[in-house]
Amino acid sequence: MQLLRYGPDNDLSDLETADLSSCLPFDAAYPVNWLNISTGKQVGILEGIGSQLNIHPLVLEDILNTNQRPKVEDYGDYLFIELNMLSWDDETSRINAEQISLLLGSSYLITFQESEGDVFDSVRKRLREGKSRLSKGGPDYLAYSLIDAVVDNYFIVLEYLGEEIEELEEELVTDPDPDTLHAIHDLKRELIYLRKSVWPLRETISNLERGESRIFQPATLIYLRDVYDHVIQIIDTVETFREMASGMLDIYLSSVSNRMNEIMKVLTIISTIFIPLSFVVGLYGMNFKYMPELGWKWGYPMVWGVILLSVVGMLIYFKRKKWL
Repeated sequence: MQLLRYGPDNDLSDLETADLSSCLPFDAAYPVNWLNISTGKQVGILEGIGSQLNIHPLVLEDILNTNQRPKVEDYGDYLFIELNMLSWDDETSRINAEQISLLLGSSYLITFQESEGDVFDSVRKRLREGKSRLSKGGPDYLAYSLIDAVVDNYFIVLEYLGEEIEELEEELVTDPDPDTLHAIHDLKRELIYLRKSVWPLRETISNLERGESRIFQPATLIYLRDVYDHVIQIIDTVETFREMASGMLDIYLSSVSNRMNEIMKVLTIISTIFIPLSFVVGLYGMNFKYMPELGWKWGYPMVWGVILLSVVGMLIYFKRKKWL
């Protein structure tokens, strides 16, 4: 776990420790105490935090259950916020999701992650530089900064999805195959998953920006409105991508149908050409004794001439009709 402590009149204190007792109770000399726990499923740590800060058992249960939808709950002395941190996996071309839980009090912010690694490096960098508004703000502004970092990372995921859509569109135009259909279905599944993460987040940010909690200061609510606008923009982009994915499925079905029609057209033309040829060779394949052409010297070349003239004549006719 990592404990960052700072304030307008304090230097940043950065502590890496595995002992919860060295972090709690929080030092009152620092206006802001940010405790980041990257192993949120450790029951012992959660119980220690719950007893030290008088956290409701239902909150601890929600932190352990990592399948929660984004939400915010006001418990008076603290706020409990659930978020989904999304990232893009280049190897699998899938969205990776991790639950982020925030406990926000008047002088502290505790974040719980499922595993190591997050999108908060930019926030830590600004704190270490000490030149931004973040180092002078309270824990509510720190919570806004973390939420904003999570939301901004959604745009990166959208960029990768946009590239996937462009590649699929090009493949649909050039050479669609069954693998393309599977890729479209995978894309639609990822977009549905992203939509399920973003839509509840809209309600969560809306509840925060209404300013009903005394923990968020009025000056911070303005920044939350900006995050809300970003969430709306993400939702609009996701809906646009979903419509494009549905359109690509229709394009794929149309392409397959057109390809089948082209194949059937070629086979029909070939069959049409061979119908009169089959008639000619069938006619002269009869074993009647008194067929005058059978005794002609030029009978065989004449049959070939008729065959070739029929083929050429039909090809010219098909070309004029623009069937070829």
